[in-house]
Amino acid sequence: MPPEVVKDLVERMRKIEGQARGIQRMLEENRPCEEVLRQLSAMRAGLSRVGMKAIGCHLGQTLTDEMQEGGSGQKAVEEVMDLFLKFS
Repeated sequence: MPPEVVKDLVERMRKIEGQARGIQRMLEENRPCEEVLRQLSAMRAGLSRVGMKAIGCHLGQTLTDEMQEGGSGQKAVEEVMDLFLKFS
């Protein structure tokens, strides 16, 4: 992965890590379920964005590699479709 993508993904994961700690505190403080669920939803959305960005990066790299080898890009697209299915 390009360094700027790695940096962005690490920053996103640190934010998610903080959200997880915050949710743990909320549970220990016996906060209302609705508040906990709201934070869980935000955390899940953050994880989804990290995954989608990683898949996009992978698609770009596999397409570039396949095209440089004279391929049409179809194998790379099929591989990424499989990743989408596993991720969803």
